[in-house]
Amino acid sequence: MTEVERRLFGTDGVRGVANDDITAELAFDLARAAGTGSEGSVAIGRDTRRSSPMLASAMAAGFNSVGMDVLDLAVIPVGGVSRLVRDKRAAFGVMISASHNPAEDNGIKFFDPDGTKLSDDDEVAIEARFFEGGPWPQQSGAGVGSQVRMPDRIGRYIDLISEPVELAMGGLDFVVDAANGAAFRAAPELFARLDASARFINTEPDGMNINRECGAMHPENLAAVAAGAVGLAFDGDADRLIAVDEDGEIVDGDVLMAIFAKWMHDRDELMNNTVVVTVMTNLGFRIAMEALGITVIETRVGDRYVLEAMQVSGAVVGGEQSGHIILEDRATGDGLRTAVRLMEVMASTGKQLRELRTVMTQYPQVLTNVRVTSKAFENSDAITDAIRAGDLDLAGRGRILVRPSGTEPLIRVMVEAPTAQEASDVAGAVAEVVESELGWVAK
Repeated sequence: MTEVERRLFGTDGVRGVANDDITAELAFDLARAAGTGSEGSVAIGRDTRRSSPMLASAMAAGFNSVGMDVLDLAVIPVGGVSRLVRDKRAAFGVMISASHNPAEDNGIKFFDPDGTKLSDDDEVAIEARFFEGGPWPQQSGAGVGSQVRMPDRIGRYIDLISEPVELAMGGLDFVVDAANGAAFRAAPELFARLDASARFINTEPDGMNINRECGAMHPENLAAVAAGAVGLAFDGDADRLIAVDEDGEIVDGDVLMAIFAKWMHDRDELMNNTVVVTVMTNLGFRIAMEALGITVIETRVGDRYVLEAMQVSGAVVGGEQSGHIILEDRATGDGLRTAVRLMEVMASTGKQLRELRTVMTQYPQVLTNVRVTSKAFENSDAITDAIRAGDLDLAGRGRILVRPSGTEPLIRVMVEAPTAQEASDVAGAVAEVVESELGWVAK
């Protein structure tokens, strides 16, 4: 088996088709590999997929077998796992979820005692033990770990994300889409705690309807039913938030970050006057921040890289266009906490979301995926020339980003320009050359 084949963790934990790529046996052994040499307890949460209880049970058994206690958080948003790991002083946190993926998929995401995702080094160490296959500690009697349920887990989590709020939320009106996922109980409890008026949709998970034509992956469906209210859409594990304004316009992660950055900047609370984004963040965001005198740090795609840059820079706002927003605790994306922050901004300013979103103007963005046999586009003079020609066509009024996918055999060509047509024309021209040079051809 090659080193590539021996990779277990991807950019966001271990993920694949449940009971095919991600089996109970894999989960059991992965828990033993993670738990070997560790002490204390592990907090395990999950989303609403049919396969999640199976994988959570296997993980719990694996941790117990090497002597670690398990705190069963059952169905809870991923932000709840992150915060309760810290609150309960656990050695690990584990979330069973494939986030925004369809119900057939599932995944295993680890958190360290600070509630942040494991470092690359920690993941590599777990992988090494997993592929070595033991020997694992064989505990017996009182050495076997225990399992304890936490009936008040949702309430504790809501306490932790709502206690900093000092503003009354009465008068704010929302429609909340829980994506038939991990937020289906927590979201109603949060809004009740904050005394904010809300109507909830997609709160009836059946194990297979998570993310299906709903939630943050399909905010257009929320826009169709919000009818003048502000819409808030979570994804399957509720680490993302996408909003919809009173006019039915979608407010993505870039716009949310711009709103938060300006609000905190105006209040003198934006640490080091800095925000952290990825290379995919809209050009309009950068232009808006420059006008406000706010420094923008750019990272590669992935919220773990955003978090690392926030920890180094001290930034208290960072995230991705997809709706992963990381705030002052610098831990992980938490869609419910992001929703609370948006409510804070609306309550403190007295402004509707349609007005707040004008902090930035989004440039039309076109993303074209090219299936390839090699991702080494930098070695092609023809592709380099095509990118240069596109830059000349844009004449400083937009940008081109060409990058390989981290999970698929694709080259992604993203173009932003003043008009959608111009962005589409430039993206098409570059993608055509990429396909000619590296494209996959069916035999």
